[in-house]
Amino acid sequence: MSGRGAGGGLGEFLRSFAQAFLKASQRSRGSGSGPKPTLRTHAPQVDRTVRSDRRDRFDGEESPGQFGAGATRDLSAAELRGLRPSYAPKPDGDPDPGEIVWTWVPYVENDGRGKDRPVLIIARLDGGFTAGCYLSTKHHDGFVSIGTGPWDSQGRESFVSPERVLRISDEGMRREGHVLDRERFLRAVQAVLREQGLSGS
Repeated sequence: MSGRGAGGGLGEFLRSFAQAFLKASQRSRGSGSGPKPTLRTHAPQVDRTVRSDRRDRFDGEESPGQFGAGATRDLSAAELRGLRPSYAPKPDGDPDPGEIVWTWVPYVENDGRGKDRPVLIIARLDGGFTAGCYLSTKHHDGFVSIGTGPWDSQGRESFVSPERVLRISDEGMRREGHVLDRERFLRAVQAVLREQGLSGS
């Protein structure tokens, strides 16, 4: 074998060795502490589905006062004219004037939406119904503060909305709340009568 042939063979061997070494080094770095692909599973999807189903069932539950003949609604003009407020709280399981109870209150748009709210009962009506005004923890123009009380678990100041007077049935009351003292009750009733243009006699 000539010297030229031997030198060419040695050079080819060295190039092959160097290429093999570089490839091995690259594979070694790739399997180090760098980011690794993660295996995706369907468990989170199942969990979200379960929570969604529970939420849908909760939203679909009927609240007292939401449907039927005893559904909470705004008083008619005739019912407003016959309104006779009184202070007669009686913790007997039924809504009575002077008490704050919880019932379904439809939104003013009357499109089927609404939510459970605390309501101050201000008068009795015929047929086993009472009249009341809902409470809010947000102040709006014309709303009247009745201060704080145990009807709000967070101890926030509450305001009576005198713009809407609602008809509440005994069956539509979700739970009896608390008795408002006479002074705050009278202050709220006076605001309602002024707003509705009534004398209250």
